[in-house]
Amino acid sequence: MTLEPNTTATPTLSIIIPALNEELRLPPSLEKITAFMATQAISYEVIVVDNGSKDRTAEVVIAFAQTHPNVRLMQLKERGKGRAVKAGMLAAKGDFRFICDTDLSMPIEEIVKFLPPQVHGYDVIIATREGKEAQRINEPAYRHLMGRVNNIIIKIMAIRKFEDTQCGFKMFTRAAAEDLFSVQLMNGIGFDVEILFIAIKRGYKIREVPIIWYFDPDSRMRLVQDSLNMLREIWQIRQNWNKGLYARTSPQNSTP
Repeated sequence: MTLEPNTTATPTLSIIIPALNEELRLPPSLEKITAFMATQAISYEVIVVDNGSKDRTAEVVIAFAQTHPNVRLMQLKERGKGRAVKAGMLAAKGDFRFICDTDLSMPIEEIVKFLPPQVHGYDVIIATREGKEAQRINEPAYRHLMGRVNNIIIKIMAIRKFEDTQCGFKMFTRAAAEDLFSVQLMNGIGFDVEILFIAIKRGYKIREVPIIWYFDPDSRMRLVQDSLNMLREIWQIRQNWNKGLYARTSPQNSTP
């Protein structure tokens, strides 16, 4: 594992971007993120977690960071989005820690909805593409249908109260991130459900925030295979909880 140094010692916001073979999509996304954040009165860092890429993902991040000291690279040898997010969250320094998909299917300008004062009093804020205030743009009907089917599965087997656990944009306070991700076990797509499942069990205050979301034709989601994996991982999450594998490991984390 490598982590390039950055010059922001204690940023308010950490943006964590898991990246697998993203040499093409990363540069324009990093440009958009840093350009927008430059207009905000908030200190920040961007951590790109390259987890097992075979292309020039690491090289393009290192090149970008040379002129943008708020950006740093973390490299992992093994793949898995859950693994990458966990590493980034625990390496982050921000008081607020935001998971951000590389494709910026949610425009970066929407991130203000996840920061105080809009979300005062909440520990976890998750983006939702459902509801009258949300907008889903250019999404094929079959993709939306598959998403709703997955959500029904998740509601039946794990989490009933949320409409969109799988959207790739989520914010955690420092305390919530360090507590929840310290016990995260899922390395695949089930990590979203796992984190929210543990957060609910521990009594964290969670809010859904409606967003604008654009469908990306280059989505890495595999409809059938990922749905089957989700079923398997949700079952494993419940087994892990029953076995006590998500128990807190230190006295200082005894309360949210």
